[in-house]
Amino acid sequence: MISWRELSQYSPDKKIRLLYEEASFIVAIRYYGYKVNLYLLGQDYVEVFYNHKEDRIERICLLDSEHSRMKFYYDQIKLPSELL
Repeated sequence: MISWRELSQYSPDKKIRLLYEEASFIVAIRYYGYKVNLYLLGQDYVEVFYNHKEDRIERICLLDSEHSRMKFYYDQIKLPSELL
């Protein structure tokens, strides 16, 4: 299984392909102008920010458990206690 550390060094296209092949989709949320897909990659949670207006993925990053966006995830799923 690939880790976030490895994944972060790849091109955006390869990151996307590997996430779809290696990670487990958890949930999608709406966040401002984005649809944000949350994936579990090994022990790491990864967010993919999709801009509907631009029809493109704008960012792929490690989940920041301190971000206010977490409340949107908590409303939909139960995340591990270490992310609380």
